[in-house]
Amino acid sequence: MNRKKNKGKKKSPQIMIITAGFTLLFLSMIGYITYYSVTHKQELINNSYNGRQQMLLSQNRRGSIYSADGKVLAQTVTDENGNEVREYPYGNLFSHAVGYATNGRMGVEAQANYYLINSNAPLSTKAALEASGDKYPGDNVYTTLDTKLQQVASTALGVYRGAIIVTEPSTGRILAMVSKPDFDPGTVEANWDELRSDSQKGVLLNRVTQGLYPPGSTFKIVTALEYIRENPDTYQQYTYQCNGSISRGEDRIQCYHGSVHGQIGFARSFAKSCNSSFANMGLTFDRGHFEETLDQLLFNQKLPLSMNYSQSRVDMSDTTSDADMMQVSIGQGTTAMTPIHLNMITSAIAHNGVLMKPYIVDHVQNSAGGNIKTFNAAAYGNLMTEEEAFILTGLMTDVVEEGTASRLKGLSYTAAGKTGSAEYGTVKGDSHAWFTGFAPAEDPEICVTIIIEGAGAGGDYAVPIAKRIFDAYFGVETIY
Repeated sequence: MNRKKNKGKKKSPQIMIITAGFTLLFLSMIGYITYYSVTHKQELINNSYNGRQQMLLSQNRRGSIYSADGKVLAQTVTDENGNEVREYPYGNLFSHAVGYATNGRMGVEAQANYYLINSNAPLSTKAALEASGDKYPGDNVYTTLDTKLQQVASTALGVYRGAIIVTEPSTGRILAMVSKPDFDPGTVEANWDELRSDSQKGVLLNRVTQGLYPPGSTFKIVTALEYIRENPDTYQQYTYQCNGSISRGEDRIQCYHGSVHGQIGFARSFAKSCNSSFANMGLTFDRGHFEETLDQLLFNQKLPLSMNYSQSRVDMSDTTSDADMMQVSIGQGTTAMTPIHLNMITSAIAHNGVLMKPYIVDHVQNSAGGNIKTFNAAAYGNLMTEEEAFILTGLMTDVVEEGTASRLKGLSYTAAGKTGSAEYGTVKGDSHAWFTGFAPAEDPEICVTIIIEGAGAGGDYAVPIAKRIFDAYFGVETIY
């Protein structure tokens, strides 16, 4: 009788609520996992713990990578023993840009891995290959890279360590990317231990996106922008008497090679790259306002890039001392920047203040030439106003016309830019050579950023390299 009574009892409301809650939670988890799997399928497949990669590679032959002008940069071939081997026809030339696909992945090989290991070949092709027991052809990736500009940039950099990045400011297309020292991607597996040894340290590092350097005088672009923002109506009336150095207490900033620039204004301070004048400007800054400008220019934060990179850094706060402020103003001290970040700021100036997201993969095709996916140009947003970009373009044009980049003056095309000689280490006088700029100055088509490690003055070493790249782009025949 008691059992019958218990049987007829209703379930507790609390138990029903808990049951419903857990059921809802479970369904929500299933829904989220499904949604995440669909929206992040590339990340999931590229994950080294995902066995689906091996399954795809067992049925598909890894696709090829092409330059913008249709040259094969990477392909899978079969060796004499019947093994699949990844071949890189240009050897070292595209080592960091294209990367490798063994012992891990880097470059386009990593970025476009999802497309390269998948096959969207026509069904008729798949049926024929399945009947013969052959693998399906993977999809082919076409990059934005220009083989001619890549070769010119690499040859111009020569035996120096450093980096060159060439982009199209109006779209963000990466036209060339050179990092040295370089390596042959086809020998990575055989030479893996040597490439990772202390003697070869830094060879696998892509200096364009991951190399952090003191920007030196190229950072005066940023300092000039801040001075304009804090003095919008009077910046053109700025004057300074340069005696070759400036001091605050025991701290002293000296102009490069002890130059004395005399009485100079705002534009000439920039053109002649006067350290004393720019340190003087920096001492007048509202630290909080400058910090906002640095944030807007993407320092100390993520960049809109789909490749591995290092974050540029500037130590700036309301409590920054005068000594540190002088160092920051000329791109020294603890300030560190990647070449690609400097190129992005320069490109934004060239594109009326709007930054286009840099990209290196243009489109994907199947083995029959059918389009699978196109990567279109996309704007990140404004790094500065159109007026500010116009003023900075004028300053950078003066650098060419009457300043430290005069080797770009009087050519069949116009150019605008900024040089830099960034001191590093403990030996006085050791400096990296920088140049960043674009051409034509009045309607920019190409943006070039160069760093040569330990070379010296940017005007002496980086500018001639920029000229060779500009010449190649505009079809100017030059004898070197």
